[in-house]
Amino acid sequence: MSTLKEILTRRPVLTTIRVTAPAGAATPQPLSKGLGQYRMNMLAFCKDFNAQTQKFKPGIPMAVTLTVFKDNTYEFTVKSPSVSWYLKNATDVDSGSSRPKHVVASELSVRHLYEIAKVKQSDPYCQYMPLESICKSIIGTANSMGIKIVKDLD
Repeated sequence: MSTLKEILTRRPVLTTIRVTAPAGAATPQPLSKGLGQYRMNMLAFCKDFNAQTQKFKPGIPMAVTLTVFKDNTYEFTVKSPSVSWYLKNATDVDSGSSRPKHVVASELSVRHLYEIAKVKQSDPYCQYMPLESICKSIIGTANSMGIKIVKDLD
């Protein structure tokens, strides 16, 4: 339960926005369409975001949850790329199958699946989930994209 001091010092939230931005290469121009209406400092956000995503390869699409407060300040959390992005890069496929479970777009080994799950476990929303549950979720995404999971790649 929150204390009285925490309740009184909370800042009122104006909005929460989800944005996908390239790691280490965010610029104000493409972000201004969605964020400009909230009068926040786009340049400062881009500098903060680029500094926080410096350890990733430039250009990787990162999911960002941005909370804008009424006093024009902001907080953001950065998540790793989507599972479909990892699956597309691991299998070198541009898009999934047009007919999943009928046409196989590619194959992926269990070892690659496990590596993707370990990376996704570092996300703030997945850090307390067991690795087995994350693997099952990735298998479901792979099946819906037409990617077959095999024990070992030949």
